[in-house]
Amino acid sequence: MNTVAVIDYGMGNLRSVCKAIEHVAPAARVTLTSDPEEVRRAERVVFPGQGAIAGCVAALVESGLRDTLLQTMRIKPFLGICLGLQALYDFSEEGGGTPGLGILRGQVRRFPVEKMTDPETGRVLKVPHMGWNQVHQMTPHPLWNGIPQDARFYFVHSYYVDSADPSCVTGATGYAVRFTSAAAHENIFAVQFHPEKSQKAGLRLLENFMTWDGGS
Repeated sequence: MNTVAVIDYGMGNLRSVCKAIEHVAPAARVTLTSDPEEVRRAERVVFPGQGAIAGCVAALVESGLRDTLLQTMRIKPFLGICLGLQALYDFSEEGGGTPGLGILRGQVRRFPVEKMTDPETGRVLKVPHMGWNQVHQMTPHPLWNGIPQDARFYFVHSYYVDSADPSCVTGATGYAVRFTSAAAHENIFAVQFHPEKSQKAGLRLLENFMTWDGGS
């Protein structure tokens, strides 16, 4: 049986992620868990997140999940969602500065309020970035299979990833600034948007993840 551990570190309602995975893979066993042993036993790991990154990292350390995540994301298909993307990077500006997990190179920056203007229309753009936006696929990847170029996904975030390694950027989005909306490295794939809220394209991405062997 295909087993999936959805990481629960006590921040936010993650049931919608579980329900979306169950929808695309009804034969799979999907577990929302904070138990490091259960995460290690699972064949796949999903790391969703919302809220503040400092609280996220502290909760991972306190629960013992930080070391478990660092181990499992190197050997199993791993999907990060929203804060689960941002936490993979070196450093975030949020909360006056917060170190991340340092798996991917780059920083997480706050959208610059003084520059939040649509370059084409002149319209003032709100922070947080909330709603539907296009994702431009920068490199081919199995998780993009069947998803059209520039498909629209649902975003909710005030901080964005500024990747220092272009080879890891597999999706990009524009919102006053151009930012990394999807990153991939070996068996890690992580997205800024919420696939569980992104209708057909998001469900297809989750379906692709459930059949992905972790290769490129």
